Amino acid sequence: MAEGDSCWVVVLVGGVVGFILVVVLNHFWPLLFKGKGGTVPKGSFGWPLLGETVSFLKPHSSNSVGAFLHDHCSRYGKVFKSHLFFSPTVVSCDPELNYFILQSEGKLFECSYPKPIHGILGKVSMLVAVGDTHKRLRNAALSLVTITKSKPEFLHDIENIAIQILDSWKNKPQVIFCEEARKFTFNVIVKQVLGLTPEEPETSEILEDFLTFMRGLISLPLYIPGTPYARAVQARSRISSTVKAIVEKRRAGRRNNNNDDDDDNNNSKKNSDFLEILLSVDTLSEDEKVSFVLDSLLGGYETTSLLMCMVVHFLSHSPAALQQLKVINEALRHGNVVKFVHRKALKDVKYKGYLIPSGWKVLPVFTAVHLDPSLHANATQFHPWRWE
Repeated sequence: MAEGDSCWVVVLVGGVVGFILVVVLNHFWPLLFKGKGGTVPKGSFGWPLLGETVSFLKPHSSNSVGAFLHDHCSRYGKVFKSHLFFSPTVVSCDPELNYFILQSEGKLFECSYPKPIHGILGKVSMLVAVGDTHKRLRNAALSLVTITKSKPEFLHDIENIAIQILDSWKNKPQVIFCEEARKFTFNVIVKQVLGLTPEEPETSEILEDFLTFMRGLISLPLYIPGTPYARAVQARSRISSTVKAIVEKRRAGRRNNNNDDDDDNNNSKKNSDFLEILLSVDTLSEDEKVSFVLDSLLGGYETTSLLMCMVVHFLSHSPAALQQLKVINEALRHGNVVKFVHRKALKDVKYKGYLIPSGWKVLPVFTAVHLDPSLHANATQFHPWRWE
């Protein structure tokens, strides 16, 4: 009995040691990569498995590049290698390489967000789709948005929601602008995409689930009940069910149309509705249409509201700019709403003596370009007139 127990202990210890060796070798093996016709950028890989991800994601002010990029750019230059998001990675803080990466989308590089993000966004989300699927979804999105924005009701709805938000401030001793901006953008998007007003119960239901969804979007990807990630996945499922119910309700309304005068008026309004146009698109499946609605909420809610907050913040420190309202480009540069994007090399890519190996993750970092003092004088200062 004792000998049998000893054998199991040896097997267990051997398995653990073997697993650790595999993890370590898998982590550091890419460091030995030697390509033909170029050199992989200098850099470091950090700890096995996690690499340097924790340091890379460490919070910092939006008008700085953060300690990680400052340190690595100082040591290795504007293009360096690292190990981020469980993958060997080339990080680019170089404006020309960033432009090259984005212009080579689908040819040399493709979208490559971490797998856990797919679990939250869904497999048919435009944000994670690649190749022909992404092109089809993107073309449909551009067409839908162009048609919707050309309708006179678009600006009218935005004006009405803005007035409602401002009216709600009358009896408040103070307002938290970021919360109000998020409320405004969410109400606008839900009205444009689903035809819902702030007063309808579905709106508050979607908002509650959407906030849970947002909290888990960037979190530790552990699907364990009670974790932010698990709650986010469940929230997305509930939002999908709510959207599908709204879609079916709209379809039922179309089928039950009695062609009287009132219905003609209703149809006239619905024909300018984003959801009505979306339902008529034959190139998208039902799941893709639902996912498209979620992508619209995600794409417009956080980025738009954050940009509004940045503009107000910067204007409060620049009265002269407030008088002339020359702020949008500078707010985008100085605020850095989107700091970087995820891409993956589809083949070995040679660029200015650098070699980006096939399969490696590539992160074009926009923040580093926006705050580069060699490109923008006094880069850390808000100065709208630099764009004149």
